[in-house]
Amino acid sequence: MNQTANTNNDRNILQILLFAGTLFTSAALMFVLQPMFGKILLPLLGGSPAVWNTCMVFYQTVLFLGYLYAHFLSTRLNHHRQILVHLGVILVSFLALPVSLPENVAPPTESNPTLWLIGILSLSIGLPFFVVSTTAPLIQKWFANVGHHTSDDPYYLYAASNSGSLIALLSYPFLIEPNIGLSSQKSDWSFGFAFLCVLIAGCAFALWKAQQAKETAEEPSFGDEELSWAAKLHWLALAFVPSSLLLGLTTFISTDIASVPLLWIIPLTLYLLTFVLVFSKWHDCVHGWMVKAQPVVLLPFLAYSFINPAVLPYWVDLGIHLTAFFLAVMVCHGELARLRPNTRHLTSYYLIMSFAGMLGGMFNTFVAPFIFNGVYEYPLMIIAALLLRPGLIASVSEGRKEWLKQIIFPALLIVAGLIVFFTIDDLPQYLDTIGVGLILLAGLTYAFRAQPITLALLTGILISFTFGLHGLLSNTLYQKRTFFGVLSVRESVLSNEEGQPEKYREFYHGTTKHGAQRLAEKDSRTPLTYFSRPGPIGQLFAEFDKVNTNWEIGIIGLGAGTLACYTKPGQSWAFYELDPLVVDIASNPKYFTYINQCNPKIRMVVGDARLSLEKEPGHKFDLYIVDAFSSDSIPTHLLTQEAIKLYFEKIKPDGILALHITNRHLALKKVLSNHAENLHLAALIQEFKPQQDIPLVVATDWIVMAKKPETLALLKQSQLGSWQKLPLYFDIKPWTDDFTNIVTIWK
Repeated sequence: MNQTANTNNDRNILQILLFAGTLFTSAALMFVLQPMFGKILLPLLGGSPAVWNTCMVFYQTVLFLGYLYAHFLSTRLNHHRQILVHLGVILVSFLALPVSLPENVAPPTESNPTLWLIGILSLSIGLPFFVVSTTAPLIQKWFANVGHHTSDDPYYLYAASNSGSLIALLSYPFLIEPNIGLSSQKSDWSFGFAFLCVLIAGCAFALWKAQQAKETAEEPSFGDEELSWAAKLHWLALAFVPSSLLLGLTTFISTDIASVPLLWIIPLTLYLLTFVLVFSKWHDCVHGWMVKAQPVVLLPFLAYSFINPAVLPYWVDLGIHLTAFFLAVMVCHGELARLRPNTRHLTSYYLIMSFAGMLGGMFNTFVAPFIFNGVYEYPLMIIAALLLRPGLIASVSEGRKEWLKQIIFPALLIVAGLIVFFTIDDLPQYLDTIGVGLILLAGLTYAFRAQPITLALLTGILISFTFGLHGLLSNTLYQKRTFFGVLSVRESVLSNEEGQPEKYREFYHGTTKHGAQRLAEKDSRTPLTYFSRPGPIGQLFAEFDKVNTNWEIGIIGLGAGTLACYTKPGQSWAFYELDPLVVDIASNPKYFTYINQCNPKIRMVVGDARLSLEKEPGHKFDLYIVDAFSSDSIPTHLLTQEAIKLYFEKIKPDGILALHITNRHLALKKVLSNHAENLHLAALIQEFKPQQDIPLVVATDWIVMAKKPETLALLKQSQLGSWQKLPLYFDIKPWTDDFTNIVTIWK
């Protein structure tokens, strides 16, 4: 008797290990494939956050199709046919291995590349990713029918799936990427996929045997209740808001806080962690605490960060937003887990969740960039998350009188705010008073924590007011959002050399300044910021213009067009710019006049610089400038060994390569020092700091390279600045198109 019990226990444990291991492996493969293939694609599209968001939409869409397939399979076919059909689909998916890009692909340069990117993803990884996507609902549904004593509630296996996702996501940048090249990653992933297919076959065998042991193949009955449309829509909303919030926060922190490489990992990690927690045995305890903590932590801190983020270090501001995000998603996913149905509706439940995730991604990728000129979908979803707190259904079901009562106070506040806006002429001078009032309002909202409608509306008012204040204070002349980010032109005031106020313009990509111009006629042709005459690039032009003024010059990165004012008669200049809107802004004298005043005939080449440069004749340029790194989200493919070789193929034997490497977070000089050593190039560096207070002349770092040391002799001997030999670093592996690792150069 005891021996039989022990045998059953062993079998039960083995079943859990088999099914949980399959879910874990599937999720791990999914979340290794996502960053791996994103890294393969980024060189073609310049490292924009929108590339990641578009990839996420593709992944969410295929995930939905996988869940739809699992739902159809489990509700329309008996278990034996399910197994046969699914094994057939797996065999077909092997045709797409090993995963890789099609040959000779290039994105469109004159139109939004979103649809092109989705097409490439479909061709390259569509089939294997589809198989991986079907695993979570299908394997859990199979587990519900193998006769295990926990088969009536298999949702706890979802924690194994999300644990696999979480571990894979964190392993990629810190373990896989630093140690394994892309070509090896692709082949290793293919072996992992084959192993997953073996595990799926093991689960199928367990189901087949279990069904043979039954006298009837009918599923156990848990009641005949049907799902109401209200329940389905509630699930949809509870999954849609976190999905949209994930992409919204990722874009927001990469645009408005800091474009820190790998920053997108943190929101996604927190997002996956919420699934692990809400589907664990601690759900009931954790969910209650999250519901209580959300209004306490979210409102006052989030409000303050929106009101005046400039006074906070970026990591504090980041922490505030991540905390707000985590609480919002925990409450939504906690409600989603609390409302999970019995296993009869398991695939319907997961199908609705995946559909909502896909809709959230589509909203952020296809809708938000066209209806918003900033990243406004993020605060919008914070408000929606508050609306979905426990108590919403009760408030609505109590009738019109209850929800009308909940909107009275917010309506009065809106009226009061409009009166203040239209009756006070100079609002910025009352900024401190208004800020205190908004913070007090944030604290007051806590009193309405049990009334989701009032709480959400008050938060919406609070955030709207703060965004309005930011608009007044920043004096933004133009702002537009494209696939590559949010571009804006702002007007500010400085004290000139005579101590008088003077207007100037700034060009921003998110929070990173890409150029500035003084408006006074005598100073409007003066290069500023990273490109000033006292700075390294100004020194380079000053020294070499004495020798030869007929240079052929190529530049990656246009910005405000500042460098154009170094043009001399007889020179030929070409700018290589990824984003067409940057060309429009820099060429429009309404915003900046560098190009119009200094060199209106500059050739503009739109598209990825490496792809465009390959089409140029060899040994064409006397000077080639790489200025793609002033934003902290760097296109790493412009810094690889192959990229440096390409530049020198296009530079004359006595030509110069100049690289702008100013970066708050990454020591890019380590990468370039390694290249200079391996490729036997002469290299100098100047980490420039202004010696006197000159308006809009800033600290900046530049490296120059040449094939022969004599070429750089003028700079080495220059009295204008201190050029030093680039130091050697022995703790870095060479960056190639197959291998890059940002973690090793983190400051």
